[in-house]
Amino acid sequence: MISVTITDKAGRNLSGQTVDAFWNSVRHSRPLSVGINCALGADEMRPFMSELAKVADAYVSCYPNAGLPNPLSPTGYDETPESLAMTLSEFADAGWLNVVGGCCGTTPPHIAAIAKAMKGRAPRVPRKGGDQRLRLSGLEALNIVPHQAGNQFGGNLIMVGERTNVTGSPKFAKLIKEGKLEESLTVARSQIENGAHIIDVNFDEAMLDGIAMMRKFLRRALAEPDIARVPVMVDSSKWSVIEEALKNLQGRSVVNSISLKEGEAEFLRQAALCQKYGASVVVMAFDEQGQAASCADKIRICKRAYDLLTKKLGYDPSDIVFDPNVLTVATGMSEHDGYAREFIDAVAGIKLACPGALVSGGISNLSFSFRGNNPVREAMHSVFLRHALHAGLDMGIVNAGMLEVYDEIEPELREKVEAVVLNSHPGAADELIALAEKMKAAAEAAGPQAKAAAEEADWRKGDFRARLSHALVKGIDSHVEADTEEALRELGRPLHVIEGPLMDGMRVVGDLFGEGKMFLPQVVKSARVMKKAVAILEPIF
Repeated sequence: MISVTITDKAGRNLSGQTVDAFWNSVRHSRPLSVGINCALGADEMRPFMSELAKVADAYVSCYPNAGLPNPLSPTGYDETPESLAMTLSEFADAGWLNVVGGCCGTTPPHIAAIAKAMKGRAPRVPRKGGDQRLRLSGLEALNIVPHQAGNQFGGNLIMVGERTNVTGSPKFAKLIKEGKLEESLTVARSQIENGAHIIDVNFDEAMLDGIAMMRKFLRRALAEPDIARVPVMVDSSKWSVIEEALKNLQGRSVVNSISLKEGEAEFLRQAALCQKYGASVVVMAFDEQGQAASCADKIRICKRAYDLLTKKLGYDPSDIVFDPNVLTVATGMSEHDGYAREFIDAVAGIKLACPGALVSGGISNLSFSFRGNNPVREAMHSVFLRHALHAGLDMGIVNAGMLEVYDEIEPELREKVEAVVLNSHPGAADELIALAEKMKAAAEAAGPQAKAAAEEADWRKGDFRARLSHALVKGIDSHVEADTEEALRELGRPLHVIEGPLMDGMRVVGDLFGEGKMFLPQVVKSARVMKKAVAILEPIF
């Protein structure tokens, strides 16, 4: 029987969690009951009891204080037995209660009045079964509904920030190796500010003590509320490091990863420990024979792991996240040309073979053969994600700064990338490699300043409506002040600017987001531009 104290009207417990986040943190223990006690009176508990009763599939308890403390009251609290019993009766009638009583300030007459009021009132009927959502939490809840094949809402991709990973971020690795822990927190913070729903934390580096570093970093990072509010993806190839992380996390995290490469016995042992610690799992498409490359092998391995987890350990399918291995394409080797298409097809196949499970992937792996050529990499990630999302992809480990808006990709580049991602014809990879080399040579010849100036000069030629729309779509705030002031001069009133060009631009953003051509980090940048424009107009209202 688990009970939590909500400390204030903001609805957070002593460690800062919301009610929903708290429930996500403890539900794996399958408690007989879960509830709220102390700190608040029944009236103040009302919204939080409603929320808990809605999400919990256990019995629900409530034992409030006799109102808020009042030193002038004979009992030290405001609520009389009758008033407290009346409020709790309303909770019972709403279907929120199974166990009820009183905490600080309640007396035998209070309990007697509550008992009398409960007579004849039906207890709450707990919700049966799972709700088919992956429930994670930091200080706040992250509830993920699995996508289905044919998904049209591409913007709903769950973004896992990959920059707090020493194997994927040179900047983060350098800070950690130099012992600059405080500075390394800015990397975590910036990912969240740019739209990451989860941060991936990895210290797999030969010169680091992974166990000690994981413990030290998590304890420090999760003392920062703006970082601690999101769940953590614990990432390591060493089980000892993963287990240390699980001992130092609040909330409900994701383990990345376990697999069948060491056989079923070890796979089940690690999966059972993840259950014990209350973590969901990323399962790699990897077995005793090696890493799956073909669509058929990816589906076969994932189905085998799914059956083991659900039938032998009783896993909720929504706690299983499969990673069917995003592999590098356009390497110059023809046998690699189909890797992107094999992954996309596998996503849809896994969703059919493993109902309720989610699918993720390390998106940056796709474009490793173009390291140093960011325009090509950004285009590849956006095109690939659009197709993978349509197949049912739920989650992507990606650098939010390396995504281009689909419709903003240069047409020839987009055509060549589409051909590579879908493996639409022989020679597609060679054509993209040739174009990438041409683009890189042109950029080097012109220099970065010339390229940036040319791009800016082009979009600055439009009228203020076109410029504001472009700025919102691309997240560019360098000219928003001048463009907003020009719009105000032309349209006359701040409201006309907001309801006109600014909202028109945000509608374009919304359409692109809904079509899977734009992703949350890009929408976050758009929102910042909108906020800056509105701030310019606000004093004039």
